[in-house]
Amino acid sequence: MSELAQPEQPTQQQQPTNEEPLEDQDQEMDEGEEALDLEKIKLLPGATDDGTAASFQIIDEDHTLGNALRYIIMKNPNVEFCGYSIPHPSEAKLNIRIQTYGDITAVQALHQGLDDLVKVCTHIEEEFSTKITQRDYGTEEP
Repeated sequence: MSELAQPEQPTQQQQPTNEEPLEDQDQEMDEGEEALDLEKIKLLPGATDDGTAASFQIIDEDHTLGNALRYIIMKNPNVEFCGYSIPHPSEAKLNIRIQTYGDITAVQALHQGLDDLVKVCTHIEEEFSTKITQRDYGTEEP
């Protein structure tokens, strides 16, 4: 018979340092605000010195976010190129590359793209909820 492995007991308690992610430290948050996951988006090596081109990795995302975010970012007239890839199908990671003409940085383009995508999704949700509440929809299938 094999013995069951016992979980390791911590030998010492670690003291928080300034290098630990902010989610481990106390933060004030408004009601309804979610805790920020500071490990969700990472800046990958290879960004230009002026910040006009950079690659990012987004954890636990796939083509659903990748294609929508790429589309929204490419609608920005200051963005020259935006593309995404899934490095491997068995890993839940999304890599996105953004290059701008120089008026804004790639980080600013990513932030604006995320904000714009949230606005689009919020509008769709509001319109959907309104139609459902008003029962203003067809009941016959096409």
